[in-house]
Amino acid sequence: MLQVCLNGARSRAECLHLPVTPDELAAAAREAVAAGAEDVHLHPKDRDGRDTLEAGAVAAAVTAVRGEVPGVCVGVTTGAWASSDSQDRAGQIRAWTVLPDHASVNWHEDGATEVAAALLEQGVGIEAGIYSGTPAAQQFLDWPESHRVLRILAEITELDPLVALHAAADLMGKIESAATPVLLHGQDGAAWPVLHLAASRGLDTRIGLEDVLHLPDGTPAPDNAALVYEARNTIQRSRTAGPHQS
Repeated sequence: MLQVCLNGARSRAECLHLPVTPDELAAAAREAVAAGAEDVHLHPKDRDGRDTLEAGAVAAAVTAVRGEVPGVCVGVTTGAWASSDSQDRAGQIRAWTVLPDHASVNWHEDGATEVAAALLEQGVGIEAGIYSGTPAAQQFLDWPESHRVLRILAEITELDPLVALHAAADLMGKIESAATPVLLHGQDGAAWPVLHLAASRGLDTRIGLEDVLHLPDGTPAPDNAALVYEARNTIQRSRTAGPHQS
C-alpha cells in the first residue's frame, strides 16, 4: 500500500505550493490518488496554517477530501505540536463530528495511550507512530491494546541515508514481534532510500510533501502527485525485480 502524506506540519514558508485549505487538500488528494496513492494522510490546519485537531477543521478537511476520492481511506494527525496537553487532544478527538478512517499517534509523546484510547472509543483506526531513536517501540509493545491498531508507522527520523537505513533495520527488528502491518518511511534526505527499502521488503510505505520536497533526482517536487508517481515506479520496479533477499 502506498499512502500519500499531503502536507504534514510544514508551512508555506517551507513549500509555497503546500496544500493547506480543505479545497487544496481535496485537489491534492485527487491528483495523488490518480497517480497511484491508495490511502491519504493529512494535517488539518487552522486559519493561521497551524496544525489543529479542532472538530470543525477536521470535519472540513476530511469531508472535502472524501468528496474527491470516495472509497479511499483518509487519516489525520494527532501530533503533540497541535496541542501539548494530551488530555486536550483526547477531548478534541471525542468532539469530532466527522470521523477520519484512521489517525496517527506518536508513541514517544506523553499521553499517547490516552489519545489512542479516545480514538478507539470513536471507532477510528490507529496508526501507531514509532520513531527511530526513541523508546517508543517497547512502550508500544507494552501497551495492552497494541493488537487493536490498524498499522505501525515505522518512522525513520535520521536524515543521512546510510544512517537511516541502519536505523530502519534496527527499528524493524524491535517491532517484528508485533502481529501488525508495518508502514515504513523516512524523511527529507532519507525519504527515497527508505522508501526503496520498504518496497524491496514488500512493506507498506508513504510519500508526499510532509516527508520530502524533492524528487529522487534532487529537483523540487511540483506537487504530491509527482512524488507519488515516482514512488509508484519505484515500487513497481521492486516487484519486477522479485522478492528482497536478506
